[in-house]
Amino acid sequence: MARSGSTAGNLWLAKELWELGAIKFGDFNVGRTLHSPVYANLRLLVSRPVTLGRIARVMKEETETLLSMLHPQVSPFSLVAGVPFGGLHLATAFSLASKVPMIYLHPAKDGRGNVIEGNYVPGQTVLIIDDLITGGTSLIETAQHLREKGLVVKDAIVLLDRRQGGRERIKRHNLHLIPLLDMETLLNYLMSHGKISEEWYRRSLEYLANPQRIAD
Repeated sequence: MARSGSTAGNLWLAKELWELGAIKFGDFNVGRTLHSPVYANLRLLVSRPVTLGRIARVMKEETETLLSMLHPQVSPFSLVAGVPFGGLHLATAFSLASKVPMIYLHPAKDGRGNVIEGNYVPGQTVLIIDDLITGGTSLIETAQHLREKGLVVKDAIVLLDRRQGGRERIKRHNLHLIPLLDMETLLNYLMSHGKISEEWYRRSLEYLANPQRIAD
């Protein structure tokens, strides 16, 4: 496994995502992301359970490594929370692999706020899991809702960091990010292995260097 904190060692994941058809190039407007030349549909991982299981094991190993350090890089946790909807399948797989109980937010029936599905006790520490991060809004909102219920949230692990300012933004909300892979590493893999043209490679890197293109 990759050295803790490094995404370069998870190139197997870049290969899997490409072969799954989860990485597309074109002109995409998805959520708060406008006119992106590259799009990642990580929900397709539910169609490849072997890869999903491997990701869960890597997440488990990564958190165990970070916890075992002389100066731990992640806080001990007793719950895991998936961010709806992209993080739910990853959090479920992680929960099964690690035997850590899972919770998730669900909109209240009256439309006022959110309720937490699953058992928890105020004061427990929760590790948040999501599929990707762009600007960080979903992670921040999830952390805020959990904290309002008396839970402690310090860390979030994501499959893919688009490297568009999300890490820095969630840090201002006292949330530490642990990515398995980042978009630049993914693009470098695709370019070096002849999967994409140099034009798409350069267009994508130029876009990622301009996070102001993310809609508020």
